[in-house]
Amino acid sequence: MATQRILILNGPNLNLVGVREPSVYGSASLDDYLSELVQSYSDVEVMVQQSNHEGDLIDALHAHGFSVDGIVINPGGYTHTSIALRDAIAAIQSPVVEVHLSNIHAREDFRRQSLTAPVCTAVISGLGLSGYDAAVRFLTRSRA
Repeated sequence: MATQRILILNGPNLNLVGVREPSVYGSASLDDYLSELVQSYSDVEVMVQQSNHEGDLIDALHAHGFSVDGIVINPGGYTHTSIALRDAIAAIQSPVVEVHLSNIHAREDFRRQSLTAPVCTAVISGLGLSGYDAAVRFLTRSRA
């Protein structure tokens, strides 16, 4: 069996996890956590990208969305605002799992609606950094 390939794609401000609002997002670095996560899946090719720019996220979805076995996306603030990102997810073939560190349904009203969730295979919200592991496990098991 060919090695499974998973893309983890992070949106705006997620490069500041561990520094930004630790009471909401925790004090652990996202980069450190994802490095450990990638190493723990030695039988899976896990690629990680982050961008603060909407077009870069869309370009990554277009570039990988027809060739990887799954995509884990944390769209950050674009979750609630980006129809273009929603359309890019809807246009690709790879299953997409949306991940949020915090429980977006327990936060401000404007964060409770996800424009991207309806076109994703699943949504994981409120598990902190472990939500990424849950998403990768889901995607690799659903393709095994």
